[in-house]
Amino acid sequence: MEKILVIGAAGQLGSELTKSLSDIYGGEQVIATDLNEAARSKFDYCRFEVLDIMNQEAAKDLIKKENVKQIYHLAAVLSATGEKKPLFAWDLNMESLLFVLETAKEFKLDKVYWPSSIAVFGPNTPKINTPQYCVKEPNTVYGISKQAGERWCEYYFQKYNVDVRSLRYPGLIGYKSLPGGGTTDYAVDIYHKAISGEKFNCFLRKDSYLPMMYMPDAIKATLDLMQAPKDLVKIRSSYNLSAISFSPKEIYQSILKHFPNFEIEYNPDFRQAIADSWPDSIDDSCAQKDWGWKPEFDLDKMTKDILENLPHYTF
Repeated sequence: MEKILVIGAAGQLGSELTKSLSDIYGGEQVIATDLNEAARSKFDYCRFEVLDIMNQEAAKDLIKKENVKQIYHLAAVLSATGEKKPLFAWDLNMESLLFVLETAKEFKLDKVYWPSSIAVFGPNTPKINTPQYCVKEPNTVYGISKQAGERWCEYYFQKYNVDVRSLRYPGLIGYKSLPGGGTTDYAVDIYHKAISGEKFNCFLRKDSYLPMMYMPDAIKATLDLMQAPKDLVKIRSSYNLSAISFSPKEIYQSILKHFPNFEIEYNPDFRQAIADSWPDSIDDSCAQKDWGWKPEFDLDKMTKDILENLPHYTF
């Protein structure tokens, strides 16, 4: 039977998306892969294989052997980590995507999903309600690789009819995995500190607005896009996606409603410059119009859900 392959399944997005895919299609149809053998314990509901996506021969053998027809390619070096190892980040982010696109062309796969990011935007991008089409000029290696990746995705669709689909995620917030090296990860870590009773040291200014999204909305958007009829997917670079925008001060105030003694201090570091180059808010009207996107969570609803569930979740 045809299989779905998730590359980089153990990350923040992958761990939750893989579970949703297994719930929809059945665990026997989903193969979760990750570089880390220790991730195996996360995937007792589906197949798991250790896979280094940079080992292209091993990856191609797996795709061919298992009759894989859909790939969700989630492996990447994120923004803050990428700035510490820029050449490594470029090599992994770009070589792996080109391999997946080329494999999709060669094996005539049904669909490919590849995530982009608000990191494609840059300091000259309109910051308020950033439009789908605008100046980008990213200034991080992560953003540069995502912008290049968008062009490759559209190229493979136009030239080879590879059905590749993509979303420009805002900062993703969830409680089922630990922060993974992104600039927006403060909005994940802050909930852990609140529950543990620790003061939170924020690496951004209190007034730094960034587009954000709760993980259930990100999973919903991804599945909505991938399940949409092919003719409704009009944008083959990557769709703008939006849910909520807030500052560190506002997320702190949302948590204070539940933990009135919670404390925060602001000590901006190199990630502040990355945040300053990104939009404050996103116009996702194309996603709304083309395939009916609509988020379900605002800031306070997200905070309530995380604080209720995180204490019962083990890593």
